[in-house]
Amino acid sequence: VQLQASGGGLVRPGDSSRLSCAASARTHTSLNIAWLRQAPGKEREFVATVGWSRGGTVYADSVKGRFTISRDNAKSTVYLQMNSLKPEDTAVYYCAARYGSLWARDYPYWGQGTQVTVSS
Repeated sequence: VQLQASGGGLVRPGDSSRLSCAASARTHTSLNIAWLRQAPGKEREFVATVGWSRGGTVYADSVKGRFTISRDNAKSTVYLQMNSLKPEDTAVYYCAARYGSLWARDYPYWGQGTQVTVSS
C-alpha cells in the first residue's frame, strides 16, 4: 500500500481545511485508511479512520462533530475535512493504512506527513 498525503498549511482559528490521501493498493477490500497527527512535544494520536469497503468511520472524541473523513473510490482517495479548526489542532497529519479491523490502531503503511498550523 502506498499513500500520498496532501493539503494542510496555515489557517486561522475557526477556518476549514481539507487533507487528501491518495491510496494505491493491490486490493482495497478490507482496507482501512486513517489520519493520525502529532503535535510538537506530544505523542502521535489517532484522529479518524474509514473502511474502504463499507465506509464505516471512527473518530477521536477531540474531533467529533468538527472533522469528517470520507473516501472517493473512483479516485482512490480519502479526505479529511476539518472545520472549526482550533490552535490545538496544529500538528503534522499523517495518513496510514491497515487491513482488517476498523478498530485496531496498528498501521503498517504510512504516508508522509503534512503540516497543519492553526494560528491567528
